[in-house]
Amino acid sequence: MINVKLKLSIALLSVCSFSYAQNHIKLTDQQSEVTINKHIYGHFAEHLGRCIYDGFYVGETNDSISNTAGVRNDVIEALKKLQIPNLRWPGGCFADTYHWKDGIGPKENRPSIVNNWWGGVTEDNSFGTHDFLNMCELLGTEAYLAGNVGSGEVQELADWVQYVNFSGKSPMSDLRRENGREEPWNVKFWGVGNEAWGCGGNMTAEYYSDIYRKYATFMADWDNSGGLYRIASGASSADYHWTETLMKKVPSHLMKGVALHHYAVINWNQKGSSTDYTDEQYFKTMQSAWFMNELVEKHTAIMDKYDPQGKVDLVVDEWGGWYEVDPGTNPGFLYQQNTMRDAMIAGMTLNIFNNHAKRVKMANLAQTINVLQAVILTKGKDMILTPTYHVMEMYKVHQDAILIPIELQSDNYKYGEDAIPALSASASKDKQGKVHISVVNVDPNERKKVSLDLGAVHVKKVAGRILTTNDLREHNTFEQPKTVLPKEYNEAKLQGNRLEVDIPAHSVVVLELI
Repeated sequence: MINVKLKLSIALLSVCSFSYAQNHIKLTDQQSEVTINKHIYGHFAEHLGRCIYDGFYVGETNDSISNTAGVRNDVIEALKKLQIPNLRWPGGCFADTYHWKDGIGPKENRPSIVNNWWGGVTEDNSFGTHDFLNMCELLGTEAYLAGNVGSGEVQELADWVQYVNFSGKSPMSDLRRENGREEPWNVKFWGVGNEAWGCGGNMTAEYYSDIYRKYATFMADWDNSGGLYRIASGASSADYHWTETLMKKVPSHLMKGVALHHYAVINWNQKGSSTDYTDEQYFKTMQSAWFMNELVEKHTAIMDKYDPQGKVDLVVDEWGGWYEVDPGTNPGFLYQQNTMRDAMIAGMTLNIFNNHAKRVKMANLAQTINVLQAVILTKGKDMILTPTYHVMEMYKVHQDAILIPIELQSDNYKYGEDAIPALSASASKDKQGKVHISVVNVDPNERKKVSLDLGAVHVKKVAGRILTTNDLREHNTFEQPKTVLPKEYNEAKLQGNRLEVDIPAHSVVVLELI
């Protein structure tokens, strides 16, 4: 595990409290060979609410919204700017009820499907395998297909792999050609079911491990010559038994990734408003988001025990904030607004993933458009970018950069008797030699003066960007789409090999050192 020391300290009420001593970040001189895999910055598009239909896809016959093969051009442009590395589809819970052959061929001949998980709506399957994989090509991103293990059969998943990946002559590749695609898409990432402990079949870890081995076996040949990156349905939050069982029972040659799902939730029965939340609710959300650090460390420790060589990756393919739906919207559509609280979740979580990049190789924010912690919201012709979008855009500098291990000493952000670190941070060096440091101050009330020891990093120039607002609850709306935007940050003062940084309350800062 990367040596990230989180030395927590409570701020002293004294005349020296103005000093930088309480908040300190040191870039260690330790030589890191760990790359922050770009796939940590992945996204998730489920057939849920208005994520696919009326989100990504408005239909080829839509004359009022600019589109390419039915996919909104403004969405394509926005996601290309994020440089999204992968996109997970079609679920989620939906994946284990989805039969891919219903979504190919002439659209007028496709059968409909009732989405029992999300709102009970009837879908016409007009957005299927070709539509999704062609859209991924438009976006310049890799597809991550979640296979149906819950209600599907082994042959169905094996046929899907052959349909999208086989270049030779076979029943499935011939069918692909009949449907208009000559060359295969060569999809690497495959999920073998989703949340098998819940909506994917309510299985035990022991039962799913055997089921996984069976499905994974028939997806590839003896040597996995197609290079499939097979991902097992992993644990819900702190279910460490699930991870231990998978690592113990599934050989590494059948499994490249183990998933983990965790949402920043106040209370599953009373999740609270996405915009009108109390200070206590904000703290509890941040506390739940910070729990991701413990989850990653403990699941990693289990994986290290069975896989000391690091052959199997930890894949956090669902994460984000989850609140009650916006008033007046379908409760099964999970549509929620996105405030600076969500920017705090995103910045903190991505710092956690960066710092644990030795084992965490992939992650997927839930979800891309109009669902949960979305980066994009749409309404008719209009589209807005959320605070979470802007954090992801600021952090893209870390993609495929070399991790710089840090030591972090932070004040506590306290509420009542509980406390979490006020600051989180991560650092990396890109291929051009530029060093980037991302720092998040989740404290909603207090600025943080931070002393940043650059160690052996020699700096001539410092630039920066900041995402912050006067009010923690501010967000972008269709009437005011630019309320929350990144701005230039020039509060970092270079003094020798140190930076003195003043970070406002509830802020995300990304520094570039040249």
